[in-house]
Amino acid sequence: MKVFDGHCDTISMATRSGDSIRRTKGHLDLERMGQYEGWAQLFACFAPMKYVKEPMWQVFQSEVATFQKEMAANSDLVSQCRTAAEVEAAWAAGKSAAILSVEGAELLECDMDKLKIAYDLGARAVGLTWNFTNAVSGTNAEGADQGLTDHGKAFVKRMGELGMMVDVSHLSDPGFWDVLEISKKPIIASHSNSRTICNHTRNLTDEMFQALVKNGGTTGLNMCADFVGEDPTIDTVVAHVEHFFALGGEGHVAMGGDWDGIQAAPKGIDGIQDVEKLANRLLQMNYSQQAVDGILYKNFLRVFRDVCG
Repeated sequence: MKVFDGHCDTISMATRSGDSIRRTKGHLDLERMGQYEGWAQLFACFAPMKYVKEPMWQVFQSEVATFQKEMAANSDLVSQCRTAAEVEAAWAAGKSAAILSVEGAELLECDMDKLKIAYDLGARAVGLTWNFTNAVSGTNAEGADQGLTDHGKAFVKRMGELGMMVDVSHLSDPGFWDVLEISKKPIIASHSNSRTICNHTRNLTDEMFQALVKNGGTTGLNMCADFVGEDPTIDTVVAHVEHFFALGGEGHVAMGGDWDGIQAAPKGIDGIQDVEKLANRLLQMNYSQQAVDGILYKNFLRVFRDVCG
C-alpha cells in the first residue's frame, strides 16, 4: 500500500522537543512510514504566530534545520523530494519521500524573497494562513470576511511562477475564492474535510469543493476529530469521502491527516499505522481499488506532478 499525505506537524514537534522523528510516540514517524510499500509526506514548518517570541523567519529556519538534520541522520529510510519523479525514485529505492512545506505565510514574513529562499530549500507547498490574519489574507478563524490582499494576490501568483502548491486549508472563504481566480494550476486544501458532514469553518462547503474539482485540485482528509464529526469513527471519515464522491469528487480526495497537530482522532485511528484500516473499510464498502488508491496516493501525486514537476 502506498500513501501520499498532505500535512503533518511532526517537524515542528521535533524542533520543540529535540527528539528524532525516526521513532516517536506521536502519530507519525519514519519507521512507521517505512512499513508501507511507499509513503510520501508533506512535513510542514509551523508556529502559532501570536504565541511565539522569536521572529517567525527565525522559527522557519530552525525547523528547516531540524528537517535537514533528520533527513541526513535517517537517509537509510527517507529522502527529501522536490518533484513527483523524486518521490517515485525514493519509493523504488525502498525509502519514504519527505517534502518540505510551510503552514502560514507569516513564517516567511509574507515576503517574496523569503518565499524564493523557501523554494530553494525544497519547500513545495505553502498554506497561506494558519488561524491568524497576516499580510496575505484573513483566515477561517480570524478575519473570516477578509479575502486576499493585493500583496496576497501577488504572493499567490509568485508561487505559481515558482511551481509551489497553494494550500487553502485555514484560509478564509473569500480568500479561497480569490485564490481560485488567480491560480492557473491545481490548488490543494491539504487537510480539510466536508462542511456539510461536519459544520466547521475549517472544512470546505459543497460549492468550494466543486470549484476545487473544476480547478483540478485535491483536498486531504483531516483526522482531527473536531473536523470529522461528533464522536467520530472510521465510518465518519468515510462519510466525508462518500459526500465528496457524490459531488463528483472521485479523483480529488486525498489524505491530509494533520498528524502530530491534533489532540484527538476518530476512534480506531491512533496514527499512520491505521490508515490501512480506512483503506480496508472503503474496500469493504465496494469502493474500487482504483478509487481507494486515488485517495491514498494517486490524487495528491497527480497534483504534485502538475504543479511541481
